[in-house]
Amino acid sequence: MASSFETSDSNSGEFQRPLKVASRREHIFVAAKEMAVDMKGWQLDGSDEEAMVLHCTKKGGALGGTSKITVTVEGSVEVPSTTVNCKCETQGGLMARPKATVEEFMKLLFRRVC
Repeated sequence: MASSFETSDSNSGEFQRPLKVASRREHIFVAAKEMAVDMKGWQLDGSDEEAMVLHCTKKGGALGGTSKITVTVEGSVEVPSTTVNCKCETQGGLMARPKATVEEFMKLLFRRVC
């Protein structure tokens, strides 16, 4: 069974919405990339430096399934204003929790860059 969750302005939780930071997008992208590498159970599968997109995997075992996480960093080159979005798609697992995975990443990133 597949399930997914992504950040959106319409979500109610603080860490379920896009993170908006008054900082240059390059700095936020580097911070997000370093954090993804350091997170327990996470694996950085690839990063597109030009598009500022990270592709990660989190394995949750038989109960949690395998999650594919996409982190997108957007912002103007001229203005120090950045928006970070996170999407999680989980395959398998009886107790898949893509919302919790997104919240975990966004909460840690908030602590790191704000």
